[in-house]
Amino acid sequence: MPPPVRAALVGFGYAGRTFHAPLIAACPAMSLEAVVSRQVEAVVNAWPDARVLASFDDVLADPAIDLIVLATPNDLHAGQAEAALQAGKAVVVDKPFTLTVAEARHLAALAEMRGLLLSVFHNRRWDADFLTLQTLIAEDRLGPVVRFESSFNRWRPEVRDRWREGDGPGAGIWYDLGPHLIDQALVLFGRPLGVTCDLAILRPGGRATDYVHAVMRYADKRVILHADMTTPAPDARFAVHGARASWLKIGLDVQEDQLKLCLTPGASGWGVDSRPGVVIDGATGAQDAVAGPPGDYPAYYADVARAIQGGAPNPVPPGEAVAVMEVLEAGLLSAERRAEVAL
Repeated sequence: MPPPVRAALVGFGYAGRTFHAPLIAACPAMSLEAVVSRQVEAVVNAWPDARVLASFDDVLADPAIDLIVLATPNDLHAGQAEAALQAGKAVVVDKPFTLTVAEARHLAALAEMRGLLLSVFHNRRWDADFLTLQTLIAEDRLGPVVRFESSFNRWRPEVRDRWREGDGPGAGIWYDLGPHLIDQALVLFGRPLGVTCDLAILRPGGRATDYVHAVMRYADKRVILHADMTTPAPDARFAVHGARASWLKIGLDVQEDQLKLCLTPGASGWGVDSRPGVVIDGATGAQDAVAGPPGDYPAYYADVARAIQGGAPNPVPPGEAVAVMEVLEAGLLSAERRAEVAL
């Protein structure tokens, strides 16, 4: 059995603390060796067996580290990922991959040239509802999909003092939630013909995009992606309409809340959807609640470890993350032009 992959986490903000650290630590084929953070006390209290490193340069030079996980502000992703690859480390980047398509393509080419794993944390491929939807489509329960609506709404009427809601590069909801919505759509349907996107700042005092409504045009369907921070009733998640039936889903995947409660990833009850979606038959109106598989964020790092140890497939290869960035960048251009951007 190969030795565990020795991982270093860079950044101990919300993403690093809530998602990456516990998922890495729960992976039998990985060990959380080090955390790069100024929050020394917080790291020691949460992960006393991990070394706390003062700087990113320290982890680049550390021969005991196999994998660097970047959970840093979005505008640092490209530069840090390049430095990690040049240092001979495998890399996981939290979404969004980069800020531009050019940066994403450069990193993908560099990882290939160096023969190193580069993966992007598109964890919502392992949401319970998305896994269920993939099964429904594979089993042709709905018929050919003609309209797909995916929403990720929040009720945060007050603007917070944090970089995600500031006016710096990579801030705003299109960079934050857009990659989740785009990636799921691309997994299901592939590359669209064009993208039309409306971006806005709707909250008083807002400095970053807090509303997005995008339409991805396909020859035989329309994919509608929506996210905002101004919805008092944010529960509607999916409405998928096929030629024979629809699937409606209320409520978000539970794994983020379970991680916030410090539950051990993969424990009993992990990822179980308490509000399964409903299939509604078009001809009869009959409704059938479909309890699909539980959500499985731990699968991502298990697959990353296997890819590093033995050449198993990368769970989110950089080419797929580049495709997400192409749609994201097209959305920015569409909002600027107030017109569809072809892909």
